[in-house]
Amino acid sequence: MDERIWHRHYDDGVPRSMAFEDLPLPGFLERAADRHPEGTAVLFGNGRLTYRRLKEDVDRLATALTAMEVARDSRVAIHLPNVPQAVIATLATLSLGAQAVMTNPLYVPREIEHQWNDAECSVAVTADYLYRRVLEPVRRRLPVRHYVVASIAEYLRFPVRQLAPWKLRRARPPLTAAIPNDPTIHPFRRLLRVTPPRPPRPVLEMEDIACLQYTGGTTGLSKGAVLTHGNLSRNVQQLAAWLSHLQFGREVFLAALPYFHIFGLTVCMLLPVYVASAMVLMPNPRDVSALVKGISKRRVTILPAVPAMFRAINEHPGIQSIDIRSVKSCFSGSAPLPADVLERFEELTGSRIMEGFGLTETSPVTHVNPVSGLRKIGSVGIPVPETDARIVHADDPALPRGPGQEGELLIRGPQVMREYWGRPEETAGVLRDGWLHTGDLAVMDEDGYFTIVGRKKDMILASGYNVYPDEIDGVLMSHPGVFEACTIGLPDAKRGETVKSFIVKKPGHDPSAQEILAFCREHLAAYKVPGRVEFRDELPKSSMLKILRRILRDEEAARGPGGSSPDRDGGG
Repeated sequence: MDERIWHRHYDDGVPRSMAFEDLPLPGFLERAADRHPEGTAVLFGNGRLTYRRLKEDVDRLATALTAMEVARDSRVAIHLPNVPQAVIATLATLSLGAQAVMTNPLYVPREIEHQWNDAECSVAVTADYLYRRVLEPVRRRLPVRHYVVASIAEYLRFPVRQLAPWKLRRARPPLTAAIPNDPTIHPFRRLLRVTPPRPPRPVLEMEDIACLQYTGGTTGLSKGAVLTHGNLSRNVQQLAAWLSHLQFGREVFLAALPYFHIFGLTVCMLLPVYVASAMVLMPNPRDVSALVKGISKRRVTILPAVPAMFRAINEHPGIQSIDIRSVKSCFSGSAPLPADVLERFEELTGSRIMEGFGLTETSPVTHVNPVSGLRKIGSVGIPVPETDARIVHADDPALPRGPGQEGELLIRGPQVMREYWGRPEETAGVLRDGWLHTGDLAVMDEDGYFTIVGRKKDMILASGYNVYPDEIDGVLMSHPGVFEACTIGLPDAKRGETVKSFIVKKPGHDPSAQEILAFCREHLAAYKVPGRVEFRDELPKSSMLKILRRILRDEEAARGPGGSSPDRDGGG
């Protein structure tokens, strides 16, 4: 790649261009098991898997899947939280040349039916409680012929393994269940015990499909981004090059980001295996006590997270007396990270947080702030090696935008998806002349650092002015009494759209709507100031702890004109 303005800000040791290894994803595990057989691969509760054991279990499951007619270009649904079986099932599927369809265990039956029928999944790896509660009632409407059913407790060791089922049964809803005696339902550990580790070993190419990674469906039915072995392998290699301080075989990654999300899959599973390092599995990223305990006890060194997780750790009771200073480097993505949250976490750990950016369609990472060089807080940093980015006019991509001018972000690089599964028209709408049109609105500064200002579909047009909700949220969250904020546009007969912000107050603070609006008038142009604010106890979030703006829009639409809650609202 020719010299780009951002190359001058790469850390020493980070290449401007890369000679990628042609290493399909199963090669990660083969190499790790060969070079670090007794190294720790997976830590889950009191359980531990070495790379030798992980490779053996992957081979046993791959052999078993072959008996279920899984082969090259079959699709296997992985429907699990972050437990050892999710790692084993994903790597076993990939080793056969089959494609993993990572599925959110919080999905309702309608969402699962769409995704698995769209992908034509023939086998699903799920949990016992998910099978009984979610899948069994709709099984006749699913294409799956065989179910491999895991129990959360089965990779724990004595005595926790014996005690865990009691605790899991008492959870609400229960997190364990008996499964029926059925020849198409296969208990995970029993299946591995009776199956030898002798799978076929197809020769895989970098162009072969590895995953159908479904988007969140924010604009309708979710679409499967087709990610190849080359897309994912090269993105992992880009990240390993960016983190030039990584010590192969010695790092400990916190794996709390869900594996069914592309951020978690790439950064919390594939990258650790590539560098033969440990993964501390956390099935519930909302359990802050477990996160803090895991970081401290397991001496986590690499911590990928989202802003809500950093904030929750900062505010965990007694955090100042807990040693979490093993953390060296952190990735933050999915949403803007408030500066005060970043500064507090770095003070607690002595680590450095690198804000970055990516999409499902880019495997996902495209931009990151440097590890040790110039960091611009609030920006998503600069493109990683062999990645190009540019800004074009939001309504006319033929018109380039210069430094400081906002427009749509376009991405080009080896991590960009092949297509959307079975959707040629939608593919053509976003992949044009080798560039991915992201739908994100951004600004590049004179140093080549990019800042995301919003989504095209989220932009509010108020009295002819473009208003970006992320900017307003950033100002609101800088108020000392605001814990979280989310802004949307509402139809308005006079202005076209008007601005409404939803706010969660910080514990111990009680700002009024008038105080919030006065603060906004001090820090925002008049046309950006919310017309209304509504205080809430919590905001709707995804499983990645990202605030779901679309749900707030849907709720407002259901209320109808003038349907706000006067006891919780304040007007400007």
